[in-house]
Amino acid sequence: MLSYWEKQSLLQYDYILVGSGIVGLSAAISLRERNPHARVLVLEREVLPTGASTKNAGFACIGSLTEILADLQNMSTETVLNLVSMRRAGLQLLRKRLGDERIGYHENGSYELIGAREEWALHQLDEVNQMLAGVLDKTPAFSLATGKVKTFGFATTHVKAMVCNHYEGELHTGKMMRALIDKAIAMGVEIKTGCPVTRIEDLRAGVEVVVSNQVLKEDVVFQARKLLICTNAFTRQLLPDLEITPGRGQVLITAPIPGLPFKGVFHLEEGYFYFRELDGRVLLGGGRQLDFSGETSTEFRYNDRIQQELEEMLRHVILPGRPFTIADRWTGIMAFGHTKQPIVQSYTENILLGVRMGGMGVAIGSLIGDKIAAMAQQ
Repeated sequence: MLSYWEKQSLLQYDYILVGSGIVGLSAAISLRERNPHARVLVLEREVLPTGASTKNAGFACIGSLTEILADLQNMSTETVLNLVSMRRAGLQLLRKRLGDERIGYHENGSYELIGAREEWALHQLDEVNQMLAGVLDKTPAFSLATGKVKTFGFATTHVKAMVCNHYEGELHTGKMMRALIDKAIAMGVEIKTGCPVTRIEDLRAGVEVVVSNQVLKEDVVFQARKLLICTNAFTRQLLPDLEITPGRGQVLITAPIPGLPFKGVFHLEEGYFYFRELDGRVLLGGGRQLDFSGETSTEFRYNDRIQQELEEMLRHVILPGRPFTIADRWTGIMAFGHTKQPIVQSYTENILLGVRMGGMGVAIGSLIGDKIAAMAQQ
């Protein structure tokens, strides 16, 4: 049922990207920066990007102290340093490309709440600072900020110390995605939503990308020289052989709390819990470690156990003695693997992958997008 005109003029591109999240839009922008005359199309299966890009907490982070120490138990020092360097470079590219004001970026400080079980990490703070000195600026990454525990109103029965990270900040996720979309469109990138890709095929001379059209009751076949897959946790729906494990994140946000005594972003328990002040509210998420098997899912559904645990943390640790109400809840789907390294590689001669962000899409998404854009033009 496609017309002659559609087949002749509306289905051929130089580059097609699947996924309109941070990586996909960043890659599309990088392609146009390198080749302003290239025809670039981004295909998104839903009305909005559906994964983690629009559902994260807006943390601009490189890793908390306990998270880095946990990584050092499973990875080489070189690998950990590479991850930190990648996150730092990715955030710098994001800020340079869009501007701090447009993405609501602020450095109000990043802090890690240390409980009794994590106090051992304080003895390795100086050692980690020395290790990171080569990939960061002159300021040490971490310093003690225990004196702010009472100032911020946290429960001292649970929080024994606090560590400040001097290289982390916060941003407004909605503004960031709006800015990425606006920049991509301004640069001539086409974005088509409601386009579920059902099949891809590398034909050596180019790539075919098949999208199901429910109105016409037939497939629409797009063609391109190169195809870039940027679908993160949902990649196995197209390429089931890849080593990618979805990880669902539970999030809630309170109504405004009068006199909230803290700002900034905060980590607990190796980064598995995280919270921040946002417009006088508290946004709190995480807890995946409480039910790894249950949260290994691409289904957008609440985990009642984890949601209840988040409320208990608000009540007993973050806002002790302060009344609050929950204004909203949501979930986002991240992607993990046996390593924290993302998958950035060629799948076939004309199909490239930029997936598996390891829960660090805000930090590394811009950089990964730029890398696969460079690979696509080689």
